[in-house]
Amino acid sequence: MHHTTAPTPPAPTTPSGLTDAEYTRRAHAALATVEATTDRWLDDDVIDIDTHRTGGLLELSFPGGSKIILNTQPPLQEVWMAARAGGFHYRWMEGAWRDTRSGDEFFAALSAQASAQGGQALVFTSGDTPV
Repeated sequence: MHHTTAPTPPAPTTPSGLTDAEYTRRAHAALATVEATTDRWLDDDVIDIDTHRTGGLLELSFPGGSKIILNTQPPLQEVWMAARAGGFHYRWMEGAWRDTRSGDEFFAALSAQASAQGGQALVFTSGDTPV
């Protein structure tokens, strides 16, 4: 009878591969980007989306009464979006927030949902991300 040694378990990693501090910085930067974009649209008379931020939760209220709610999920290292079309979960992968099911990029998906709920083309980009 010979013994085989069990493989050494890998070091624990977070789902996204980020440290908690990196996750917090990236997730809050994404919310700040969305806030800055909607503020700019308000200033430029593009659309009046009311924003309300409480910590890791950002609520976007659209003309007509619909909402999109974005919130951070630190234990899972995800950003969640609740929109009229449903709920979506995003994790940091390949240098962007990506849908855990479809792989869609967060700002592109948010743009699609906001455009549908705002009744006009609205584009959010990560290029506005504050450092």
